[in-house]
Amino acid sequence: MTMPTPARPAPRTVRSVVARMSALGAALPPGDGVAVFNGVYLSVTEEVGRRLADGYFHDPAATEELDVRFAERYLTAVDAVTTGGRPPACWRPLFQLRCHPGVRPVQFALAGINAHIGHDLALALLDTCRARDLEPDALEGDFDRIGELLAGMEERIREELMPGPDLLDVADPLTHLVGSWSLEKARDAAWAAFRALWGLRAVPELAEEFAERVDATVGLVGRFLLTPLPSAC
Repeated sequence: MTMPTPARPAPRTVRSVVARMSALGAALPPGDGVAVFNGVYLSVTEEVGRRLADGYFHDPAATEELDVRFAERYLTAVDAVTTGGRPPACWRPLFQLRCHPGVRPVQFALAGINAHIGHDLALALLDTCRARDLEPDALEGDFDRIGELLAGMEERIREELMPGPDLLDVADPLTHLVGSWSLEKARDAAWAAFRALWGLRAVPELAEEFAERVDATVGLVGRFLLTPLPSAC
């Protein structure tokens, strides 16, 4: 987990984030693993943008800042790879295996979500609280509301990207792999990591060590999610 904030100025609105993701999606080939995740993430970000305007969130301004800071961490990882740099450990499996023929689209989507939730979310929450001089409890309600949107996203991913038939054999390797990862547990872990980092904010060397270990652990989970599988018959 990389603690410093991005050097490049962040987009300041969800609309500008959507524009960047849309441009990125248009530039990537459809089978690219990053393109798969980007398409899923773009649809969620568009939904967040709609909900910001309809009263769904208790504090729309803070939620928009959180969403923008969150998205910028992913976009910064993309930019690092594009310019020959090194993204955080959690993102490396997706970028390294993005074109592997033995990895299915649902694996790419979940690996990206794992990296983004497990690594970026805690840091985006931390940055938002610092920027707005908020305590963590001030963000918890809208954090849960975003979680409800993400739960719907996870259902769509499994419905749209999992191959048929509707009920795969429980012994199927892909069914086993996808069923081993939980968005709800990943979000719980991200909130716990955020609270730990908030508590360690006065001890930067310990916060940095903790963040790096979380980053490495999330990267290991990503490699597991991207295990190449035999082709379907």
